[in-house]
Amino acid sequence: MTVQARSAVLTNYLEVASHFGLKSHALLSQVGLTQAMISDPEQRIPVSAAIRLMENSAQQSGCETFGLRMAELRQLADFGEVSLLLSHQHSLRDALQVIVQYRHRLNDSLAIHIEEAGRTVIIREELVSDYPTHSRQATELAIGVMYRFCAALLGAHWQPISANFSHEAPADLSVHRRMFSCALEFGAEFNGIVCPAANLDSTNPLANAAMARHAQRYLDSMQNADDRSLAQDVRKAIYLLLPMGRATIEQIAQAQGMNVRTLQRRLEEEGGVTFSDLINSVRRELVVRYMENPGYSLARIADMLGYSLPSSFTRWFISQFGMPPATWRSQHNIIPRKNN
Repeated sequence: MTVQARSAVLTNYLEVASHFGLKSHALLSQVGLTQAMISDPEQRIPVSAAIRLMENSAQQSGCETFGLRMAELRQLADFGEVSLLLSHQHSLRDALQVIVQYRHRLNDSLAIHIEEAGRTVIIREELVSDYPTHSRQATELAIGVMYRFCAALLGAHWQPISANFSHEAPADLSVHRRMFSCALEFGAEFNGIVCPAANLDSTNPLANAAMARHAQRYLDSMQNADDRSLAQDVRKAIYLLLPMGRATIEQIAQAQGMNVRTLQRRLEEEGGVTFSDLINSVRRELVVRYMENPGYSLARIADMLGYSLPSSFTRWFISQFGMPPATWRSQHNIIPRKNN
């Protein structure tokens, strides 16, 4: 199943491409898109095409912050039909729950997990698509949009602690520093934002309960549960929970509101896949991302993929890629840093 999203994910692409003098028509054509398609924010497009477009544009322009520059121009209204409901939520916590609930109307590849740890909160974000490798541009776009959304909702009450990226830092951090008024963490174990827990419950001064109920009824009338993919929801949960050591079938079944047996049966009925198939496919995708990051040691990668013993990770890697992980890195000219 091709993962799709509203073409609104490419909002401001044409403006940023024009700024760098790119031939956007040719770049769009290379990935099977047209200007007419991305001009209609409700048009559904393959997420992999949007990711390829941003990566190709960043490479051709020589701009490592292409996706982040798109996020800089993003407005709350760009969330489409969900915008009204979001703008009238009582708190940031309520608004984030709305994003999770209606993520299928926004971007079916976006996985969001809110993790509270004492006085801090981690808003984790991951992109789950059929794109073959990690995308710096799409990841930074997603984190940048989330950051701007929180700032728009809370104003001066938004006081983030850090913006975290699993990839390495760009050569020039000026755009990141302009965008984020907080610490920047690169080579992190997750993608997302860390903020004080109090931020989640700060009152939204623009909230209107009557308008929120009206928007909720409108969205619910359009919601079609048949369009949802359980396998995709499970994959997103695995992406988020695996590095935390919590991607068990019991925890994910509970998160989906069903027991283990029901989850297994529904996955089999939907596409003939098993939970083991999904967790293995996510491991294959994540391991490439982690292996490409010279800041991650093999022991750290093994732990992030749920292997308590490095030898178990090595055996799995050989079974999937036909060679030991150290050999794979050597062939891809990736030299791990000594300090990890």
